[in-house]
Parts: sequence; structure tokens; C-alpha cells
Amino acid sequence: MQYDTITYGVEDRVAVVTLNRPEVMNALNTAMRAELTDAVKRGGSEARVVVLTGEGRAFCSGQDLGDGGNAASLDLERTLRDEYVPMLTAIAGCPVPTIAAVNGAAAGAGANLALSADVVIAAESAAFTQAFTKIGLIPDAGGTWLLPRQVGMAKAMGAALFAERITAAEAERWGMIWESYPDAEFGAGWRARAAHLAQGPTAAYARVKEALRTSFGNSLEDQLAVEARLQGECGKTRDFKEGVLAFLEKRPARYEGR
Repeated sequence: MQYDTITYGVEDRVAVVTLNRPEVMNALNTAMRAELTDAVKRGGSEARVVVLTGEGRAFCSGQDLGDGGNAASLDLERTLRDEYVPMLTAIAGCPVPTIAAVNGAAAGAGANLALSADVVIAAESAAFTQAFTKIGLIPDAGGTWLLPRQVGMAKAMGAALFAERITAAEAERWGMIWESYPDAEFGAGWRARAAHLAQGPTAAYARVKEALRTSFGNSLEDQLAVEARLQGECGKTRDFKEGVLAFLEKRPARYEGR
């Protein structure tokens, strides 16, 4: 697929997908959603980490309300079902860790795009806004599922109803994101985190993701069975054997990702 609204590159086993419509604060249109879906799937097969970030002063300002005409003509149900669901499913199902490197404003669907990644790292000047009620909508792009699980019902409800700006520092305190960095250290910070994951046991990471996501719908007994199954699979990987050998030999492990 040709990319017109994003850029894509792989270096040192890290795929970096950059939303590249800075003139509209990287607002999501039909083309960008299709390209993001393709790029995440591609990164999952070509790299050992996928990073989503934004060009310019914003990460993503949400749905492009001018896409395909005017806002009043948008078929929101169709757009969510046919365009957002494939994109968000690709991120959730990515076989390698995903990082959202939130460089600036993340609003509406843009906030929830960021929160759909496995790990969210933000610049201190970044902010998250569930802006939907400002235009008479509910949080979408997975927001009603993600937020209560990340920050609890009280914070999720307040964020959705008041649609107030949540700073990166607040988001970190709430448990909405993993960490934030001073702006001057942000680029080096997320790249170091991505490099760490790219050198790690990729097969185990995939099963960590599966286990944690599955847990919300399971009883303890069911989840213990999931853990046993996935741990058994991990125990058969080359990375497990390398990890044990490196531990016994008191040296850094050299993981192959399989």
C-alpha cells in the first residue's frame, strides 16, 4: 500500500509509524485509518516493536470532521464499524509490543488511538482529551472499554462527561499511561524503551498481551488455566532456553524473538 497520510520505517527492529497530516493536527480520515491498519500489520511482521507517533505539534486531534464533506453527513456508525474497528483490532492483535509515543495533543479518537497501544509514553507537554461530549457524542474508538479498565469508573466517567484536558502528568498519576518525559528527553526516552523491547523475548511478549487482555473476561480458575497454557508455550521457545542459560552464565541474554 502507498502511504500518503503516514510515514513508515524500520530501524533496529523497531517500526515507527508517524501520523503525517500536521496541517490538521494529524486528524484521522478514511485514508489514514486504512494506512494505519496496513502499517501496524506490516510492522507486526517486519519488526519486533511498533511505535505510533505524530508529526508536528499534535499526536492526533481525532476524527477529521471535514472528511468526505461535512460533519452532518458523516455516517458515524458505518465509519466506526468499517474503518475504526479494523484499525483498532490490528493494534490490539499486533503480535509484537506496540508503543504510542504521544508527542502532543491527543483528543477524541486520537486519545483513544494512543490508549489502545500496549504502552503509552508521552511528552510532558502532551495532553489527552475525551472531547466527544463537546459535540454531542460519546467516547468511541474503544474509549468506553479502555478508560474504565485503565483508570477506574470514577475517573473514566468524569473524563467522558466533562471532556476536560488531562495533562501527561495527570494521566501518568491516574495510571492512564506508562510514563511521561520532559519534552527535551521525550524522543530519547521512547526510543530507549522501544529498543529495550526490540531486544527482548518477543514470543513471551505476545503471550503477556494475550494473558492480560483475556483476564478481564475470566474467572480466577479460567485465568489460571490460561496462564498454564501460555507458560507451557513459552517454555518451549528458544528465548526461554537462552534466558535460563544467560542467567546461569551470568551474562545478558541474546534473545532472537522466537
